Amino acid sequence: MAETRDESGAGAGHERPPGVGDTTVEAVGALTEALETVERARGHLYAFHQLTGHADLALDRAVELLRMAGHARQADLVQHEILGRNVIPGCWTYQVVEEYNSTYYQPFVDVEAEVRRDLVAGRRHLYEAEMKEARRTHGHPDHTPRP
Repeated sequence: MAETRDESGAGAGHERPPGVGDTTVEAVGALTEALETVERARGHLYAFHQLTGHADLALDRAVELLRMAGHARQADLVQHEILGRNVIPGCWTYQVVEEYNSTYYQPFVDVEAEVRRDLVAGRRHLYEAEMKEARRTHGHPDHTPRP
């Protein structure tokens, strides 16, 4: 099967519903852009969770080596003050991730979807699809189907 490229502009599922104005499309686009930023922040939060967990597990080796080197006091200090410590009072990083997801992330996702349903028939990326159509170079070989 031959690969084809999109030459239809906005593309299927990206057409503006009748009666939807430019400001509405821009507003929904801004809301979706904010959600995309939250998605990136959430990825960083998962990185924080994994990196902190990895560091905590690496402390086992540090404590072991300190003991082997005859530094029991320092090994005890690391073990009692840092190893397995909460990152905020009462919470490990997985709990921070869970709270973020339930308190902020999921409500954001739900509200963004509801606004899109209410205002643009649930369509995604209308602003970007229209920008694609406005900025494309018509007639360029990159915009025509391949045989």
